[in-house]
Amino acid sequence: MSERRVPVTKTYRLFVGGAFPRSGSGCSYVVTTPDGKLLAQAAAGSKKDVRDAVVAARAAFPRWSGATAYQRGQILYGVAEMLEDRQAQFVAAVAPSEALDEAAATILVEASIDRLVWYAGWCDKIAQIAGASNPVAGPYFSFSIPEPTGVVGVFAPARSSLLGLVSVLAPVLASGNTAVVIASEARPLAAILLGEVLAISDLPDGAVNLVTGRVAELAWTLAAHRDVDALDLAGVPSELVTELERAAAASVKRVVPAPPEEPDWADPPTLRRMLSFVEIKTVWHPIGV
Repeated sequence: MSERRVPVTKTYRLFVGGAFPRSGSGCSYVVTTPDGKLLAQAAAGSKKDVRDAVVAARAAFPRWSGATAYQRGQILYGVAEMLEDRQAQFVAAVAPSEALDEAAATILVEASIDRLVWYAGWCDKIAQIAGASNPVAGPYFSFSIPEPTGVVGVFAPARSSLLGLVSVLAPVLASGNTAVVIASEARPLAAILLGEVLAISDLPDGAVNLVTGRVAELAWTLAAHRDVDALDLAGVPSELVTELERAAAASVKRVVPAPPEEPDWADPPTLRRMLSFVEIKTVWHPIGV
């Protein structure tokens, strides 16, 4: 071929219910590097896509929350294995998105894999930390047991395209919840690639749903949806926080507030995020019955 070939720019789709549908809006938007170079086209998700994602997450909740903690840990560990196998592809997505060289991007991708492994290991241990056998004055056994909250709406961090996303998504899944994720608007490629990994993992279809697009257009629909049980506002722009907290209050959602500024996601993880998405159920049972 003597003529210079015109490259085909990939248009990425949403990840909802274990499938990759086109956006309900029929639109896409340009994803660029911080200095303006074209990377790809991403689907511009609509309010309908958010509602579809919530339906998918609710349908998947019984199966995911009903799996044993050991099974959840094994599945999340399997996701980490697949990220390890596709490490070069994730480095190629993270580096231009975050204006990093290959070495720095590799460090972030490896930290994301390790973060998944860390949360996978806690799946069958959180009950021992958050649960208890309660001393009571009477002929009763009393136990407190952590249970998943339900469907969690997650706003991915705006700047940390992979490590930040894994840091907010993994604790939601490890504690048995399902998730609807609004990806970083400016840096969605790592989230889209993660969706491709999750699609071939053992996660139930709909356990994780990834919607790309304009955060300002999608946020209120997710925050106000009455079948969403909790919100993590980690990646919400500061000008939207108050509005979304009010929307969540109308249906008494649990809300993990947005930090004043995006934290350093490379800092060691804690159990605080896992515990933010569990409810403690206390059971009383008469002795001898």
